[in-house]
Amino acid sequence: MPPSPDILAMTVTYKSNEFLDEADTLMFERMRLERPERYRVAGLGEWGRSGELVYPDFEIREFDMRREYDDGGVPIFGLDFGFANDPTALFCGIINRRRQVIYVFDEMYERGLTNDVLASRIIGKGYGGQRIVADSAEPKSIAELRRMGISRIAPARKAKGSIISGIDAVRRCRIVISPSCKSFVSKIGSYTWETSADGTPTNRPRASGDHLMDAMRYAVTDALSGSNFSF
Repeated sequence: MPPSPDILAMTVTYKSNEFLDEADTLMFERMRLERPERYRVAGLGEWGRSGELVYPDFEIREFDMRREYDDGGVPIFGLDFGFANDPTALFCGIINRRRQVIYVFDEMYERGLTNDVLASRIIGKGYGGQRIVADSAEPKSIAELRRMGISRIAPARKAKGSIISGIDAVRRCRIVISPSCKSFVSKIGSYTWETSADGTPTNRPRASGDHLMDAMRYAVTDALSGSNFSF
């Protein structure tokens, strides 16, 4: 149906609102950096609903890792395997269970990594001796990485309903992301619930581009089950 000449449709943003003061403008600029998905809807007027994000409670900012350790944070690592079509995703974070905050400080997100190259990269980053919770669908890769020096790698616990229960565990936490983790920032800002035919969000996350999100879920679920840590 062609647009009616009697209807004016236009998109306005905070930038064209002359009544906003400096504090309002700074709020939107902070949103642009820390909550890009919400900014696209609330700040730029694009179509969408920020409520469809699986993990809406996140911010992007620098943080002091040593201070977070001293405050009771413990390191957590998750690994989702990939190769040709899907990237290998390594999540590196700190979780403070008392304050229910997850800090994301490093990442790996790359296609075409063989297990020997992956092991070399992980060891090169200094994480070879850490507990890394990996996708249990690839026991052969886990065994190979263990032989290559990733000594504490372990399979993720999977059971019926584990995806949703793991997401619920992550959603109970606030997520703080280092600006250096560009792939993680991009993926968490586009990780949404699947929608039904009428556009209503379901309780199933979209399967596309979810590898870093899966890796985080493996690590957080393991952390909340009471595993021991060292760093």
